[in-house]
Amino acid sequence: MQINWDFYWNIVTKIGSRYYLIAGLVFFVFYVLLKQSWAYKKLQTKDAKTKDFIREILYSSTTVLIFGLFIYILHHPAVAPYTTRYLEISERGWVYYFAVFPVLFFMHDTYFYFTHRAMHHPALFKWFHLVHHQSTNPSPWAAYAFHPLEAIVEQGIVFIFYFTLPIHITHLALFFLFSIVYNIYGHLGYELYPRSFATSKIGKWINTSTSHNQHHQYFKGNYGLYLLVWDRVFGTIREDYDQRFEEVTTREKPTR
Repeated sequence: MQINWDFYWNIVTKIGSRYYLIAGLVFFVFYVLLKQSWAYKKLQTKDAKTKDFIREILYSSTTVLIFGLFIYILHHPAVAPYTTRYLEISERGWVYYFAVFPVLFFMHDTYFYFTHRAMHHPALFKWFHLVHHQSTNPSPWAAYAFHPLEAIVEQGIVFIFYFTLPIHITHLALFFLFSIVYNIYGHLGYELYPRSFATSKIGKWINTSTSHNQHHQYFKGNYGLYLLVWDRVFGTIREDYDQRFEEVTTREKPTR
């Protein structure tokens, strides 16, 4: 398979710009502009170190290259005809086009939960997932901070998408735009959902920054990506999650 470097770098540029622009903007807002005034809201009140941010950015950059390679392979003329990709929305209509998004959402959340739990197995953890857990107090830059082996696992969902259901060329762009935004929120270090959200009828099924921050801090429990459905079904939700969410969302700004 001959490599078209211009095409590959075009893909990498799109994936990378999405990560750097969104993560960079969120980091600037919460870790620079609001650092002092919102210090009391931070999930872990201690500050991460500059070296942690640099490590997260460097590993994320490697992840961007790997993600780009996967997309390149799937769109290569030697592979693309064998995928379920289609080019014109009119081929399947707008109803199908929009109906695919919740399917992608559930597939990705399920894939992530089970691969994530698998990478926490002692035989796999240090080879796949330890790099990501070096961020015990994660920042937005940690969203893509994976060991190359984990990056391969993470991007495996794209192959599943492209070989299981008809997918338009814009589905991935829009879906993974949402994915990186929610992933950055998960590693934000601040909780944005309101008080009592985690115990509401809908909110108890939705993953939060508090939940994922606990996962980074304690290494166990809260394995979900977008949802907490599988965590609740299999009993891997942390017992102190609701209490922790209540505590961080009811903090009051200290008076001087």
